Amino acid sequence: MTSGLWELVLKGIWVTVQLLFFSALLAGAVSFVVGIARTSRLWIVRFLAGFYTEVFRGTSALIMIFWVYFVLPLAFGWQLVPMWAGTLALGLTYGAYGSEIVRGALNAVDPAQREGGIALSFTPWQRMRLILLPQAVPEMIPSFCNLLIELLKGTALVSVMGMGDLTFSANLVRLALQQSAEVYTYVLLIYFVIAFLLTRVMRGLEKRLKAGIGKEPERGASQRELRRAESTGVGAGAGAAGGGA
Repeated sequence: MTSGLWELVLKGIWVTVQLLFFSALLAGAVSFVVGIARTSRLWIVRFLAGFYTEVFRGTSALIMIFWVYFVLPLAFGWQLVPMWAGTLALGLTYGAYGSEIVRGALNAVDPAQREGGIALSFTPWQRMRLILLPQAVPEMIPSFCNLLIELLKGTALVSVMGMGDLTFSANLVRLALQQSAEVYTYVLLIYFVIAFLLTRVMRGLEKRLKAGIGKEPERGASQRELRRAESTGVGAGAGAAGGGA
């Protein structure tokens, strides 16, 4: 490819990274707000949060992009630029999936922890901030990592708005070169590299968060079995048998 075509691809990568960043911020905020709302004691709050989740999980992200970009201007008389239309559609859609991750992780916290907070006369917000979230957030990271990768792949949908992301730029390069196999292979590799880097970052974050609450991330089946054997005294018994022999 010529330098001009490579420059077009690099601009597309930058647009994709920006869209991923803004969409992830919005999706993360929505995930926690709606997920926490779904654990509320007020039925109306749970109902509204559940209604939002079901609506956005049950609709296509592509159609949501069409709706935000083409229907909203007709209804309200103003037009979002493609970047913010894509951010809004993707953030709200993937935030609905993320809210279930938050809800599930919060409900998985040992009920004794909640009872301890009540015994200490903590308010509901204090229990959430000081007890539940510090234990639940590290457990959310693997699922959020998967969701982030799905969001990365979902950014390709914005090309339907003519937005110059990686997929749109790759299509222009393909038309210019008439080389579909080579261009799309490059694009696959670029998406893979971005996804791999995101995975490494999220795993590092998981380790840091689990270390902060005194937990160690899983290191493989063999080490889990070794720790289990040590805790049950199997290792000590084996050592004694060897000494007797």
